[in-house]
Amino acid sequence: MLHIVNKSPLDRNSLEACVAAAQAGGALLLIEDGVYAATRGNTAATALKSALDRLTVYVLAPDLAARGMSDALIEGVRLVDYGGFVDLVAEHSTCQSWL
Repeated sequence: MLHIVNKSPLDRNSLEACVAAAQAGGALLLIEDGVYAATRGNTAATALKSALDRLTVYVLAPDLAARGMSDALIEGVRLVDYGGFVDLVAEHSTCQSWL
């Protein structure tokens, strides 16, 4: 399953709920303000690093760049462009958006 989080971890608990519910072998894509979770030094960094043990974590590179955070990406998180976003959706039989 592909899990998609678009809310900042400072605004909502979407990432926390997603990580708790996601099963090993799934994928997590952070988009829009959700990309803040993939940056060093934020409150969600520890939870995201632990999720890397069970999930493949992606971040939408244009959203990260738009927020000026490209240099702060947590090691192990993979960057994707819009085409990569489409590929992820096509590769997974189900997608869950966490609002």
